[in-house]
Amino acid sequence: MPITLTIRDRIAEIVFDVPPVNAFDSETWMSIPGLVREASSNPDAHVVLIRAAETARGFCGGVDIKEMQAHPERITVLNRGNYLTFKAIHEAEIPVVVAAHKFVIGGGIGMCGASDVILAADDAYFSLPEVDRGAMGGASHLSRMLPLHKVRAAFFTGGTIPVAEAYRLGAVEKIVPRADLVAEAQAFCGVIAGKSRKALVIAKEALNGLEPRDVDRGYRWEQGFTLEMYMHEDSQKARDAFVSDGKAATF
Repeated sequence: MPITLTIRDRIAEIVFDVPPVNAFDSETWMSIPGLVREASSNPDAHVVLIRAAETARGFCGGVDIKEMQAHPERITVLNRGNYLTFKAIHEAEIPVVVAAHKFVIGGGIGMCGASDVILAADDAYFSLPEVDRGAMGGASHLSRMLPLHKVRAAFFTGGTIPVAEAYRLGAVEKIVPRADLVAEAQAFCGVIAGKSRKALVIAKEALNGLEPRDVDRGYRWEQGFTLEMYMHEDSQKARDAFVSDGKAATF
């Protein structure tokens, strides 16, 4: 299966393997919230680890732009799948750790930003190219990771944030060699898994309640602008350019 859930040693692992770049269509996005809830509500799990398969080219390429191009009527389903995925991660009963390698793009940012801890390989980078894809969204979750002006610079330029910079600014807990990412992530989760599940559940609820803003509500606000942008002719031009040659359109 392209996305799997296994529970072992109190660690619930959700693994993405959707070739070629873990860019998920609307149906796939709609399936992830249920997996997260299943993982986090299982009494045998004390922590959730979300990662890509070791053979995957990167953690997550975001949404399937080609589906959006071919089926614009699915944009609202896709939006809802994104929203419910990130909300499920943020509201999971137990801590959620993301182990990311190579590219973390669009929806990948949402999952990282909704999580509790991010571990990353030394080849990782973060990007919100929405402004070049005729879309919006993602800043709400990137704002849980990085300072305001860094978020805006990345958003307006569609540029990338190297893992070293994300680490410097406090978004990433630990950078590890690419070959060691899974082992290091499992070891980190093993420390959490050794704690009382009850204590972890209470701690997660308490920490979420202490946050100064509602990330889920903020993302829902963003999605209204996503739909507005998607209906504009410039959005069509941006998607045409991406599907044609993978480059940003010129305006």
